Amino acid sequence: MPRAYPFFFCLCLSLTALGQQPAAEAIKTALQEGGHYAGQVLLDEEGWSRCDYDWMDGKWHAYETAWHTGQVINGLLYAYEITQDSSLLAAARHAGNWWVTLTIEDDPRLKGYLRAVHGDEVGALINFTTIADGTPGLFKLSQLTGDLRYAETATRAGQWALEHLYLEEEGLIYDLVDAQTGEIWTDKSPFYEGELTVHQVARPNNEGFLFKDMYEFTGEERYREAFINLCNSLVEKQHDNGFWMDYHPNSIEKGRMHPRSNIWYAESLIEGYELTGDRRYLEAAYRTGKEVVGWQQKDGVIYYRNYTDPERMNRSSICGSAVSFAGILWLKLREHGYQEEFEEPIQEAARWVMQNRFAADHPDPNLRGAFLETRRRHKDGRTLLRVRDIATSFGLRFLAIYYQTYYGA
Repeated sequence: MPRAYPFFFCLCLSLTALGQQPAAEAIKTALQEGGHYAGQVLLDEEGWSRCDYDWMDGKWHAYETAWHTGQVINGLLYAYEITQDSSLLAAARHAGNWWVTLTIEDDPRLKGYLRAVHGDEVGALINFTTIADGTPGLFKLSQLTGDLRYAETATRAGQWALEHLYLEEEGLIYDLVDAQTGEIWTDKSPFYEGELTVHQVARPNNEGFLFKDMYEFTGEERYREAFINLCNSLVEKQHDNGFWMDYHPNSIEKGRMHPRSNIWYAESLIEGYELTGDRRYLEAAYRTGKEVVGWQQKDGVIYYRNYTDPERMNRSSICGSAVSFAGILWLKLREHGYQEEFEEPIQEAARWVMQNRFAADHPDPNLRGAFLETRRRHKDGRTLLRVRDIATSFGLRFLAIYYQTYYGA
């Protein structure tokens, strides 16, 4: 693996002035460069995402591989729709084929679910979030290619979850399943200690709106009902600050708010509004979008650690994926009537994403065309500084939707 160049931080400056709206051709160039990076560098030969690149030692580090690969697939497909570059679609299919291989066929307890283990300190546990968040690209891949295997794979996994993890009355879904034993973790968690409540082992997890995708793919009403039930649960359980503080990875005790999980919930509520016309869902998503504006700094950046007390915000890690995902949420709210309120944050996010990209001729081939996200940690006396793949995946989605909003037919 070529050496990294940690002190040669060569970023693309695509704009001629800070206040300028990104031009259409500049966005298409960013989609092209970022798409090639996603398809040719981020994806391993087998089709899974290499995940996090350590800027200091020049090595890749896998982390929740299936989730990250699902984001790459989705980003590639959004970029393909704008650029019509067939290599991006081919790369997405390559990654989608890898996802299909995760289907569990040899264990009757988990048959149909996906061996999408979290890895890292969580080990061989399958987190439902990985399935929910990681599959929107599979449905999109089937739509764009006509190959139904991808959507069928996601639907089988969602059906298993509905039968084994779904708590209909509570409007919750159990998080974790042991891939080795088949055990559903109903009373323990790697994130909490002591006697746990159901809210610490299950969540109103509508992230990725899996059941809506399943309903639209199959036409089966039970999937629609589950999706709407989870939308209702999200509305009921939302805190006044627009977030879902009772559920990991937020922390009501520490006042900590995760930069993406709340946006996932809000995005699913917008999908719920589009499906049903129920304005409660749109209004709840608006509350989230309005509060997320408070995370955005003057230059457009959002950091990884945000707190209910803004003075505690930690600037050590730059969360480019959150900038893009917030931009996606604001664009969708803009589409549904909130044009003026979110216009400035949208433009600030677009400028930041466009400006904070690694050049296509960066001296480190592991970073050429990447979008910026850093995660800084300290371990065993050394600093870990990683560039995360998800900045590119979410950045491609954001720029594609931005392009369609402002420059589309």
